[in-house]
Parts: sequence; structure tokens; C-alpha cells
Amino acid sequence: MAVYNLKNEAVAIEIHSKGAELKSLKKLSTGAEYMWKADPAFWGRTAPVLFPFVGSVNRKEYRTGGKTYSMNQHGFARDMEFELVSQTENEIWFAVNDNEETRARFPFKFVLKIGYRLLAEGVEVLWEVENPGKEALPFSIGAHPAFNCPIAPGEEKSDCFIYFGGPDKAAGSFASTRIHDGLVIDEKDTYELEEGYLAVTEHLFDCDTLLLEDYQVGKVALCGADKKPYVTVTMDAPVYGIWTPAHAAPFICIEPWYGRCDREGFTGDLKEREWGNIAEPGEVWKTAYRITV
Repeated sequence: MAVYNLKNEAVAIEIHSKGAELKSLKKLSTGAEYMWKADPAFWGRTAPVLFPFVGSVNRKEYRTGGKTYSMNQHGFARDMEFELVSQTENEIWFAVNDNEETRARFPFKFVLKIGYRLLAEGVEVLWEVENPGKEALPFSIGAHPAFNCPIAPGEEKSDCFIYFGGPDKAAGSFASTRIHDGLVIDEKDTYELEEGYLAVTEHLFDCDTLLLEDYQVGKVALCGADKKPYVTVTMDAPVYGIWTPAHAAPFICIEPWYGRCDREGFTGDLKEREWGNIAEPGEVWKTAYRITV
């Protein structure tokens, strides 16, 4: 595994070649670190990229081409070694290809590229999924960045807020799809917001994950006791997941997804998974999201 660093006048980032994972994001004016340190006492990752699956598949198996395959939660790209493609002063790209081992579990050719571009106040994360094969490539992709919460000295996690907003205004409420044993069920919970803010209470994540579907929000931010955002994730994604493993865990994940876990009892074909994507032969599917601090 190799470690790469980029910085501009405002921020510095660190990326590891394993999973092309963002491991550090610091604001140079304050020295504040925004990324979770991957302490396995709570969760041993920082910002894995989820590909070619987001979430769990029913009974840990899926079907494609008339065959059944096993697949673990969130796919396998996060554990693969990526190659450096290019690096400039403000941008870096990594790539990983299918191989004999991946095709035994996911019988498709692919090239997954992950890039990081420094901004004046953060970083833009770029994804490209290329289909070099001769058949359609069905896939899901998602982000799983974990941000320190709280971040201000002397504050507790229960002092913090999560802000939900669109391009121009705060959200008034949102519906969270329930997950049971890693699978979506046909029940939802409605959360009323105060000018877009939701308090991080001790029992907020008793449901495991806040799962917002149907493009309900365009950005999600973590805020301190003063309700001022200290880190914001912006993306035109159909699904957002908000997660922390326990109230004592000093971080919260803000996860924009193009895909999610199976619905309970789902036995359809891979191409029928909800919120999935298709890259046709020769196509390069692209998107990006931003983290601002």
C-alpha cells in the first residue's frame, strides 16, 4: 500500500492506494482534522468507496445471467489495491480493473477510477466506471466517509446537529426507509426538522441508518452546538445514508449513494436492483461529490 498527499493554500488530504481511500482532510488555517481515524474499537475504516454493490444482498447472494453468486456487504473495491494513474499539484487519480478473482464473484469487466481534486474549501471526489466489455455492466457505487463528531473542543456528540438542505433552502422534513437485518423493509419513519436541523440525540441511530431515498436532499452537513456547518457533503445522488455505529462513537458518516441494499425478500436479477446503474459497452459512467470544510 502506498500513501499520497496533496495540499493547496487551504486544505491538505491523504489518500491510501488500498481502496483509493481518503484518510485525512485537514484545514491548514486551524489544523483541524475532519476525517475519522479508523479506530477499530468503533469502525476500522475512514472513507471506503462501495463498488460494485452498496449495502447487503438478500441471503448474501445475487443473480445474473441465470447464475447465482455470493457477495459480501458493499462489494469488494474497498479492499483492492488501486494503481496511481496520474498526479498533479491539485488532482490525483487511481484505477482498478476486474481480474480473475473479481470475475469469480462479479462476472463483468470494469475499470473503476477514483479521483480527488482540491478545492478552495475542501475536496471534490470523482468517480468513473468504464465498461470495456461486450455486455451491459450493472453496478452500484457509493461513498462512506466518516467525519469527526464532535469537532469543537469541549463539545459532546449530543451537542451537535445534522443539517439537511437542497440547493436553495433547508429541508422541512424527510422520510427514512427502515432497514432490518441489513435489508430494506416496507416501513418508513418521518423526521421533522427545525429550519433543516436535526439534533444528534442519544437514540437517533437506534434505527441503525437514516436512509433517505428519492433525491430528498442535495446536501448534508454536520454542525456544532452553534448550528454552524463545519463539514458539508454535496451531491446529486438519489440516496443518502447517515450512520454511526453507536452514540459513543465520535464520528458520523454522510454517505451519498447510487444504489442501496436489497429489499427484504428480493430475488430478482442484478439489473432489477433498486437505484442500480447500467454502463453500456464502451460507456464511461461519471459522477462526483464535494466535501467542504
